[in-house]
Amino acid sequence: MATSKSSNRSGGTRTTRSTSVAGRTGRSTATSRGRTPSQPQARSRPNARPRNTKKPGSGRRAARSGWFSEAFEGYGDDVAGTLLIGVAIVCGLGIYGGLGALGRFFRDIVVNVTGVFAYVVPVLMAAVGVWLIARPHEADDPAESASTRRRLVGALVGFAGLAGAAHLIVGPASIGEAGVFDANDNAGGLFGWLVAGPLDALLSRWGALALMPVVLFFAASLLSGRRMRTLFGDAKVALAPAGRVIGHAAGALFRLGPREAILDGPETEEDVDPNAPTRVMDGPGGRARFFDQDANPETGALDVPPELPPSGPPPATSTVAQATPPKRPKVVVPIDDSVDPEQLRMDLSPAEGSEWTLPNMNLLGRSGSKEVDEAAVAERGQRLEASLAEHGVETRLVGMVVGPTVTRYELELGIGVKVSKITNLNRDIAYALASSDVRIIAPIPGRQAIGVEVPNDERDVVALGDILTSAEAAKAKAPLEVGVGRDIAGRSVMVNLATMPHVLIAGQTGAGKSSCLNSILTSLMMRVTPDQVGLILIDPKRVELTQYDRIPHLLTSVVTDPKKAANALDWAVREMERRYDLLQEAGVRDIGGYNSNFDADKLSSPLGAEREWERMRYILVVVDELSDLMMVAARDVENSICRLAQMARAVGIHLVIATQRPSVNVITGVIKANVPARMAFAVASATDSKVVLDQTGAERLVGRGDMLLLGPAASTPQRIQGAWVEESEVHDIVSHWREQAPAVEARYTEGVADETERPGGDDPVTAGSADPHDDDELLKQAWELVVRSQLGSTSMLQRKLRVGFARAGRLMDLLEERSIVGPSEGSKARTVNMTPEELEDLINSGNF
Repeated sequence: MATSKSSNRSGGTRTTRSTSVAGRTGRSTATSRGRTPSQPQARSRPNARPRNTKKPGSGRRAARSGWFSEAFEGYGDDVAGTLLIGVAIVCGLGIYGGLGALGRFFRDIVVNVTGVFAYVVPVLMAAVGVWLIARPHEADDPAESASTRRRLVGALVGFAGLAGAAHLIVGPASIGEAGVFDANDNAGGLFGWLVAGPLDALLSRWGALALMPVVLFFAASLLSGRRMRTLFGDAKVALAPAGRVIGHAAGALFRLGPREAILDGPETEEDVDPNAPTRVMDGPGGRARFFDQDANPETGALDVPPELPPSGPPPATSTVAQATPPKRPKVVVPIDDSVDPEQLRMDLSPAEGSEWTLPNMNLLGRSGSKEVDEAAVAERGQRLEASLAEHGVETRLVGMVVGPTVTRYELELGIGVKVSKITNLNRDIAYALASSDVRIIAPIPGRQAIGVEVPNDERDVVALGDILTSAEAAKAKAPLEVGVGRDIAGRSVMVNLATMPHVLIAGQTGAGKSSCLNSILTSLMMRVTPDQVGLILIDPKRVELTQYDRIPHLLTSVVTDPKKAANALDWAVREMERRYDLLQEAGVRDIGGYNSNFDADKLSSPLGAEREWERMRYILVVVDELSDLMMVAARDVENSICRLAQMARAVGIHLVIATQRPSVNVITGVIKANVPARMAFAVASATDSKVVLDQTGAERLVGRGDMLLLGPAASTPQRIQGAWVEESEVHDIVSHWREQAPAVEARYTEGVADETERPGGDDPVTAGSADPHDDDELLKQAWELVVRSQLGSTSMLQRKLRVGFARAGRLMDLLEERSIVGPSEGSKARTVNMTPEELEDLINSGNF
C-alpha cells in the first residue's frame, strides 16, 4: 500500500491510497472535498503561507478505516439488517413484555419519539432488516437506487402525516418544566409534535387536519411509484360501488315516512314497559318532555290530533335505490313460442270454395332449442364491466339478453358519464372480450341503458319452420305477412310487406340476402294461395329464383333477361294505372275496400256501361339483383321502380329489391327516397352501411343471416337473425304447388315480359310497348320533335321523351323508314328531310 499526501488551496491535505488486491483496481480516498485523484493539484493563493493541518495520528486512523472497509466489503446490507433486527427485538421486548432497564430505556425513547405508533415500530424495523438481508445486490443500478430512495422518502412523509394527524386528533404534546418533552402516549410523539405543532399554530387545528390527507396521498404516490392522477382514478373506480350503496341507502332513508325513519320501536308488545314514560320533543328546538306530564289522567295518552290523509298522490316506489347492494342481473334466454301446427292450419286455411290446398307445415324442419351456459354469459358480463372500469367508464350491469347470434349486455352509466365515452370503445371492448367485433347501442330505444351486443361463441340456427309455427305467426292474418327470423330476445319476427310497403335488401356476397328472399317466398307459398297473391320474379343471376318456376303463383315465368325485366316492371306500372281506374269506378280508396265490396257484392257498374268486376289479388315483384338491371336499362328501371314505389301501395303492388352492390350508382337517391323499409346484411364498410340505412351499424354484423331491419317509421334498426330454409324443403313445397297446377290450369298473364308483334310490321316490340296505340303516340311525338328542332339525335329523343336508349333508337329507325330522317352518320346527328312547314301541312290535312 502506497500513500501520498498533497495540499490543496484550502490548506487541507489529500491522502491517496492505491491498493491491488485479487486483481482489483486501486481505489482512491480523498479527505478533502472538491477534487478527485485524477485532477491536478491546485495552486496556492498568492501570498498565502502553506499550512500543515494534518494532526498526529491521522494517517494511522485512515489506514485502520481502510482495513475495516476492506474486511466487510459487500456485507454492508447484512450488517445493517442484523443491527436493525436486533434493535427491533430489544424494542419489542421493552414495549410488549419488559426487558429490565435496557428495555425500558428503549421503550421510553421509541414512545416519546413516535407516540402511539411505538407498537408498530419494532415490526417495521424488523421488516426493513429482513428486506436489507434478502434483497438482491443491485445497488449499482441507478433506476433501482432512485426507486429505493423515493420509497424511503415516501415512508418518511407518510409516517409524518400519520403522526401529525394523531397529534392533532388525540391530544397535543408539550414541553414541560426544565425543557423536558411531555409526550402523550396516544398521540404522535415528538415526531408528530414537530410536524403538526407549527401547522396548528399557523392554520389552526382543523386547517392542519385538512392538510394531512393530502400529505398521506402524496406519500402513497411515492411508495407505489404511480402518479397522483392515476391514484385518483383508481380510488374513484374502487370507491364507486361503496358510493352507490351509500347513495342508495341515503335515498331509501329519505323516502321513508317520519315514523319509519325516526322511530324504530320494539317489534312486540311484551318489549314495552307500560309504566315507563316516553320522551318526545316539544316541537322543533323545544325541550324534551314526557307523555305522562300532559297526558289525560284517565287514559294516560296525549291529546294528539288525528293524522290527515295525504293530499297528493302517493310517492313513487323506487326500484333502483335500495339500501342493499343491487342484485345480480338475470340472464334472459330465448323461449320456445311455437304453437300446434294444426291450429295454425285452421287459421290459414284457404277461403271457402278455393280449389287450392296449402302445404303441410311438416314439410318444414325445426331447429330445436339449445341450453344456454348462463355462468359463461355472466362471466363475460363481469369482464365487460371490468374492462369499462379500466378505461374510466363507471357502469353497472343490469341485464343480459341471449339471442341466437349475439348476446346483448345492458349497462347503466354512472352519474356524469357521457354516452360518447363508451361509444368510442368498440375495439377496446372487443379486445377485452376476445370477440371479433361488438356493436354498441347508445342508448337502447325507450330505456335508460346502453346495449353492447357481443357475438356468441356458438350460433343457433333459426329455421323457418320455427318462425311459421310460432305464436306470432298464428296471430298473422294479412296475406303478405312473412317470417324473416328471430330478434335478439329470441322472439319470432313476422313482417307485413303490405304495410312496409316496399323493401330494399342489401349486403355483400354470402351475407344472407338470397336466404332472406327464400324465406319470404317460402312463407308466402306456405300461407297463401295463388288467388290471394301473384308473383313476378326477376333473377338476372339465374341462381336463386329459378327454382320457383312453374308454380301457380307466378304471373309469368321467372324473368332472367335484364331487357325483359325492364319490360316486366313497365307492365307493373301499366297494371297499377289500370287498377286505379277500377278503384275510381268502384268509388273506393284502396284494394282492401275494393275486395270487401266485391265479397259483399256491393260493386255496381257505371251508368250506361256493363262491367264484369274481378277480385284483385296482391302482386309482389321480387328483384334479386338490381345492379344487373341498372347496367342494361338504368333509366327505364329507375323510373318504373319510382312510380311503383310512389303509387302502387294502394292497389296492392309491392316491391322487394335485393342487391349485393350497396353503392350510390345502384341504390340511387330517388330509389332510396321511395323505398322506405330496408334490410341491411353485413357490408364491407361504414360507407356502404350509410348508403343502405343512412347510418352506420351494418359493417359490424357477423354475416350468415345477421341483419338490421329498419322499418318505414323507425329511426333505430332492429337486429334479427334471418331464418334458414333448406333447399330440399323448398323443392318439396314447390312440388306440392306444381302438382296442383295442371288440375287448375294455371295460366300466365299475357304481355308481362313476352315480345309481341307490332301490327302492320315485322319487327317485334317488347312488352313495355305491347299496346300499338302507345307506339303510335310515341312515334308522332318523336316525328314532331325531330322536324321542329331539325335535329335527328337519338339522345335528344331519350331526354325529351324520357325513354330508354333502345326505345329511342327504335323510334329513330322507324322515322328513317318513313324518310323523315336520313341514315346514320356515326356520331353526327341524322339529316332531317322534312321542314316544319311540310309538317304543318301534313297535320292540317289530317294524314299525320
